[in-house]
Amino acid sequence: MRPLRILVVDDSVVARRLLQQVLEREPGLEPVAFAPNGRVAMGKLTTLDVDAVVLDVEMPIMNGLETLSAIRERYPDLPVFMFSSLTQDGAKTTVEALVRGATDCVVKPTNTRHRDDALRQIGDTLIPKLKALYGRKVAAGAPPRLKPQSAALAPSAPRKKRPSLKKLPRSRTPIAIGIGASTGGPNALAQLIGDLGRRFSLPIAITQHMPPLFTSMLAQRLDKITDLSVREAKSGDVLGPGSVLIAPGDCHLTFVRRRQNVVAQLSHDPPENSCRPSVDVMFRSLADCYGSSLVTVVLTGMGSDGAAGVRLVRESGGICIAQDQATSTVWGMPGAVVQAGLAHQELPLDEIGSALRGMTLARSRPRSSPVKAVAGGGRR
Repeated sequence: MRPLRILVVDDSVVARRLLQQVLEREPGLEPVAFAPNGRVAMGKLTTLDVDAVVLDVEMPIMNGLETLSAIRERYPDLPVFMFSSLTQDGAKTTVEALVRGATDCVVKPTNTRHRDDALRQIGDTLIPKLKALYGRKVAAGAPPRLKPQSAALAPSAPRKKRPSLKKLPRSRTPIAIGIGASTGGPNALAQLIGDLGRRFSLPIAITQHMPPLFTSMLAQRLDKITDLSVREAKSGDVLGPGSVLIAPGDCHLTFVRRRQNVVAQLSHDPPENSCRPSVDVMFRSLADCYGSSLVTVVLTGMGSDGAAGVRLVRESGGICIAQDQATSTVWGMPGAVVQAGLAHQELPLDEIGSALRGMTLARSRPRSSPVKAVAGGGRR
């Protein structure tokens, strides 16, 4: 069986050696080449048969973002995992890379006194991501291959016609949306939020599996592409019309009703599905608050977080849309929902926004919603 061939790009000799040890210890993975910067990496990609790239974010010659752009231009389907330090600049650049199409990120070890601790930290995060992305193909002995730009431009097979959601009774008109995502999620969220349009009125709660600091940067990045108010959630925030709240890294995001408002609460309760924040935790609380008026969306991601929460949403009369396999980076989370028979619709990413707009029955945003000011640089 052919192993997965991986190119490691990092200007640090120590980091390259750590990654080499992590990858060489895992059966089925092979670090075939190393590069100290993006320029050298692009040269190696022209001569090597590579299945994935682990790419440092901060490098003096062609940084991670520049290298990612060059890779995406020539090899749009090549998986790229950003290797990022847990710093303000590192998180900001990593989130930008994820929104632009990087597959996922791995945080560099911090506060480790021993090499074995660093190896364990890297292995615990990177190896499952590689296995989730390629596990089925490795088992079949047919790992994915590089697709040059010309192949990406080939005509795609026509999509199968999908039945649309039936018109909802007025009593079940959606009034809130919950979204869960993991691997590939930042890019998917950027497209979905952008596709909702300028006058989308429903409040949105999002759980995206990411480390602390990264979720704050994601909220800031998404806030720039929409007139909705996108921010990292804090305890006490009201989930109101035109607002988008994102669960902070390492915190569960839940909601409770307080009179006429639905209010956010954060907790450090134990992880669920090995996740904190957990999509299941958020979906459960949203189902309690909104019942049959809730719409859940499960986007690309590894694992099955969200499926149990969707089941409760369905029992409350709510709706679920799952991203389809063809447009998912990893079809773990949406696949678990679909295979359990819990999705009302399974849609490609570029159709989910229009489906949500259609389900709102063209509701207009109330004047009190926190829309951004058109001029003056502030919010009302």
